[in-house]
Amino acid sequence: MPYSYHSHSGQFCHHGHGQLERVVQEAIRKGFKKYGLSEHMPRLEFSHMYPEEIQANCTPDTLATTFEDFFKEARRLQWVYKDQIELLVAAETEFISTDYADQLRLLRNCFNIDYVVGSLHHVQAISIDFSPELYEIALEKAGDGSLVKLFKNYFDEQFDMLSETRPEVVGHFDLIRIFAVTEQADIALHDPEVWERIVRNIKYVVDYGGLFEINSRAWKKGLLEPYPQQDIVKTIQQQGGRFVLSDDCHGPHDVGMDYDKLQTYLKQCNIHTIYYLTLRDRAIVIEKHEDIHEDPFWENMKDWE
Repeated sequence: MPYSYHSHSGQFCHHGHGQLERVVQEAIRKGFKKYGLSEHMPRLEFSHMYPEEIQANCTPDTLATTFEDFFKEARRLQWVYKDQIELLVAAETEFISTDYADQLRLLRNCFNIDYVVGSLHHVQAISIDFSPELYEIALEKAGDGSLVKLFKNYFDEQFDMLSETRPEVVGHFDLIRIFAVTEQADIALHDPEVWERIVRNIKYVVDYGGLFEINSRAWKKGLLEPYPQQDIVKTIQQQGGRFVLSDDCHGPHDVGMDYDKLQTYLKQCNIHTIYYLTLRDRAIVIEKHEDIHEDPFWENMKDWE
């Protein structure tokens, strides 16, 4: 019963599509037994808005209302479908400034969030994953035109996010690869100063007990490997890290996206045990699923339309 702990819908995310309930229904149809409903925490300043949100006349206040609406709907769905699937409700971090750590603590307390997906989508307050054009701006302003410097800044800001928020799940660990030329990204990733930051961040997550998602959405973006790529996966394994699975869906059609490739990738990386989050006595606990490739879920994927 492979899992996913990172998802969105068009109902509550402007770059998503479809209704959240349809995401849940599709997850049930495809055989998921545990599925995480996550949504971006609201951004705090107008200057942090994505272009699509500006076009939709969003404000920090409307984004806060949207997150509250998401949480209410996710909890409703969690109850309605409890006999068919275990749904968990999460927030995905923004960390454009340290103010977001304080805001996340408030969200945890106010909404009793089941878990947090710790992601970094900006470097020096510039979006890196919205478009190639913004990525180039980040490269010039945050990296002075150097991919190595951009990567160093990304992993430094990621470390700050991890230290301040200690998320249960680390989202798309090496998202910074998203719009870089593959060969150039590989060179930058293995630069000694970049790599020491990667190892530092991995060790920190392992020490506090966090989980690393293997995120299949990278293939939709045209990357050759999911997040994280194989050398990072090997380092996580060497440090004793644990993995969860995520489709990072942005609507019903994305549920379980590229999970056929994901199974192949798990085998290539010699990953046979996957961890998952579940509620027990109203508290989140981490369980492990050994011999993951023996699960009938993978064989049943051939019946998906």
